[in-house]
Amino acid sequence: MTDAQPRILVVGEALVDVVPGPDGTTRDHPGGSPANVAITLGRLGRDVRLVTLLGDDQRGAAVQAWLEASDVTVLAGPTGSGRTSTAAVTLDESGAATYDFDLDWDLRSVPDEPCDVLHVGSIATVLDPGADTVLEAFRTHRGRALLSLDPNARPAITPDRTGPVARVEELVALADVVKVSDEDLHWLHPDDDPVATAARWAEAGPGLVVVTRGGAGAVAVRPGGTVLDVPGVPVAVADTVGAGDTFSGVLVDALLAHGVHGAAAAQALRALTDRDLLEVVTTAAIGAAINVSRPGADPPTRAELSAALGVDHEAGQE
Repeated sequence: MTDAQPRILVVGEALVDVVPGPDGTTRDHPGGSPANVAITLGRLGRDVRLVTLLGDDQRGAAVQAWLEASDVTVLAGPTGSGRTSTAAVTLDESGAATYDFDLDWDLRSVPDEPCDVLHVGSIATVLDPGADTVLEAFRTHRGRALLSLDPNARPAITPDRTGPVARVEELVALADVVKVSDEDLHWLHPDDDPVATAARWAEAGPGLVVVTRGGAGAVAVRPGGTVLDVPGVPVAVADTVGAGDTFSGVLVDALLAHGVHGAAAAQALRALTDRDLLEVVTTAAIGAAINVSRPGADPPTRAELSAALGVDHEAGQE
């Protein structure tokens, strides 16, 4: 890690996934979408800090140790309840995960420190009262950093979509890059084709909107109507926990490798060629495939990602 490294700030929930085992018991696995993004970037050797809330309990200590083991600097405030948030996980026959949350998100502030990338997403962007703090941080860093958004839809947390949809649209207009799944878009805008929504979003502000489609790959949409198809990566799926988060983290990492960060991020992103973006999104898809090949949220290291790409792992960073 050097002082020249781009500085990444991730803001959002860190929690414990309570995952069922094959014997009927449950196991605790640290997680949370923004935390998983931070873990991904830490494992890739990036300088990353996570602003979050953790309880003063055994689970909170486990989450902090998990983050620090992947070189994430943890900037954690206390939860109001004193306990660490949880998500009870249910896996279907294909390994796809759904979640039932017990979440405390009363984030009061985000450290006013310089960063080259700010990533936000998931529950932290739509659950009050902390969602307002996240939005304000996004506004503050616009034009100063690459703004990355991953608006995971969580109907169990926000069954009424009216407020979340309005907040997501506001964040999209501020963002430089948006990664969103087709399932998220079906929930946010059920009457619209996901790629059409992505195209509308790309005209509202971002230089890149990526729609992930699970095993079917991804679609990258640029302002002006350019749509790039990225095929799926064949893989034996253990489960899908953390897949989208790994995709987001690797996407940011790949953009950093192309010099997209800081005050010039928006301009640098728009200057990338379609070929550059195909490479970036394909890299993210390969990173996500590595994650789903093993149980739980387990993003690749730099060496693992480089091996999958067939490149020298020292060449993977800017």
